[in-house]
Amino acid sequence: MFSKLSLFGADLFTQTLKLAQNLKNFSENEALVKIQRHCAYQERSHHEVKEKLYSMGLFKETVEKILAELIESDYLNEERFAMAYAGGKFRMKQWGRMKIREGLMQKKVSAYCLKKALASIPEEDYVHTVQKLAEKKWQSLNKKSILEKKAALYQYLFSKGFEKEYIYAQLETLVKKA
Repeated sequence: MFSKLSLFGADLFTQTLKLAQNLKNFSENEALVKIQRHCAYQERSHHEVKEKLYSMGLFKETVEKILAELIESDYLNEERFAMAYAGGKFRMKQWGRMKIREGLMQKKVSAYCLKKALASIPEEDYVHTVQKLAEKKWQSLNKKSILEKKAALYQYLFSKGFEKEYIYAQLETLVKKA
């Protein structure tokens, strides 16, 4: 029994050693160049960049220094990231404000940037998108009763992140047409 336990301990030690060897330690300059490329490819949140730097095996002091350099050289801009994220998710994935807000909160974006990004979505486009999605989904539903269709449409639009007021307005309009 003792030999099995010590064998297990040796296995654990070798696995830990292999993991440590796979984690490449970057110098401050190497990390800065690598993360600049990472940020130049697409907009990133401060939280994403910080996590990436920590995953490179850097310490807090170095991470903070690199973050300051990235912000100063405009590779990293939280407001610009929030605006790009909100605009992209709205235009490409047709997400509503609630779902976009959740996504930005997961990225740990400040309340100011979050509010500004959501405000950047034009109201006219927002209403038009809800309308278009609602009509398309309503046509595709092969439910027997109007009540079932309403429930399915409500669930769909809510899962896309649209507010209840917009959903109820569309439901009312579509039921009147039916």
